[in-house]
Amino acid sequence: MADESKGFKVVSDNRQARHEYEILETYEAGIELLGSEVKSIRQGKVNLRDGFAQLKDGEMWLQNIHISPHTMTNKAYNHEAKRPRRLLMHRDEIRKLIGKVEQKGLTLVPLKMYLKGGWIKVSIALARGKKLHDKRESLKRKQEKRETDRTLSGRG
Repeated sequence: MADESKGFKVVSDNRQARHEYEILETYEAGIELLGSEVKSIRQGKVNLRDGFAQLKDGEMWLQNIHISPHTMTNKAYNHEAKRPRRLLMHRDEIRKLIGKVEQKGLTLVPLKMYLKGGWIKVSIALARGKKLHDKRESLKRKQEKRETDRTLSGRG
């Protein structure tokens, strides 16, 4: 049992964020949770897909993260699925992030939620949105490459 508490277990991963954003820096943060939220997270019932972090009054808040209500907890004591949750970081790190987020086009995105030494941690990335490539142009390039490969293989 003691060996499990020292381990590192990824509970949820936001793979979509790596496709939509260019990751500049990553930070580790603790998260302020209720008891029923911890139980749901340990069962893996968390979705980071639409989440983002927001800086308000010198604190960092995790917005739009869906943690499913725990099934075995009474509804009166259960949590709201998409409530804002406070992230726990050092003041110096938050001040540094405030300066960087104010730059044009930078945002804070959660990459993954994991268990580390029995504590639930969130990996937050300072990211810039990627530009969408024209799909027609890439399909055109693929088709041209196929045609050149066909002609070269036909000659040789």
